[in-house]
Amino acid sequence: MQTILGAGGAIGVELAKALPPYTTDIRLVSRNPKAINPTDQLHSADLTDAAQIDRAVAGSEICYLTVGFDYTTKLWQQRWPVLIRNVVDACAKHGAKLVFFDNVYAIGGDNVKHITESSPISPTSKKGEVRAAVDRHILDAVEKGRLDAIIARAPDFFGPIKDKSITMNLIYDNLVKGKSAQWFCNADMPHSTGYTPDLGRGTALLGNTPDAFNQIWNLPVDPNAPTGKEWTAYFADVMNSKTGIQTLPGWGLWTLGLFVPILGEMYEMRYQYDRPYVFDSAKFINRFNYTPTANKEAVRQTVAVIG
Repeated sequence: MQTILGAGGAIGVELAKALPPYTTDIRLVSRNPKAINPTDQLHSADLTDAAQIDRAVAGSEICYLTVGFDYTTKLWQQRWPVLIRNVVDACAKHGAKLVFFDNVYAIGGDNVKHITESSPISPTSKKGEVRAAVDRHILDAVEKGRLDAIIARAPDFFGPIKDKSITMNLIYDNLVKGKSAQWFCNADMPHSTGYTPDLGRGTALLGNTPDAFNQIWNLPVDPNAPTGKEWTAYFADVMNSKTGIQTLPGWGLWTLGLFVPILGEMYEMRYQYDRPYVFDSAKFINRFNYTPTANKEAVRQTVAVIG
């Protein structure tokens, strides 16, 4: 049994699509799970409850954690420590391997200029501190021999499901309305962005590669990191839209956050936009001879699905 905890989001869906070559014994877990494959087993659970997590994990060989809580610092501080403790405990109890789909918030400051698996855990934001604690909890459990686990990291991402994609919010949602795209801080800085089908396939591949465990992996992303202006041009070209872009300065995020809460939440993350943000997945690409979807082709495929 391979189980996806948090199966309803953009990554969980793409992961479910990617698992059938490895197994048809797939359990999808969320509050209201929906089948992706004909043989999927649906398990409704509240993943904030330890007992329900334990029941969801029971009988699993591999558990993938792809949960995405709402984007607020307070909620992350409340829920992530409890969730990861309960998931690790359940996996250890039932002998299940854990594959944690992670972001790169635990890596802060100038370390985002070149993000590799060996980049130091160096949070410079409150949300980053939360994710750093989550990573350390998993790594500590691995070091103590409690479980086998993978931390599979991804940068910002986009794809056919717009859920929780800041790239789609800033660019696609504005262009489709005939407005200028938006970007944060500096639209001339390179900014790596993952494509969710690649991230799903990469996560499935890692989970089904025994010698990949007890390591950190950067999931497959096109090594070319376009600037905000270039990302906008890709979308505009495919959508036959104008290529205007409005750049919101860092201080503006704080001010606008008084009226638009999500922008206030982005203020502490401005270090990902005011300097190069380059994600290096050479370890994965070389190990699996994998070619990530080219950025512009990923944009084309996304727009073709969404319309």
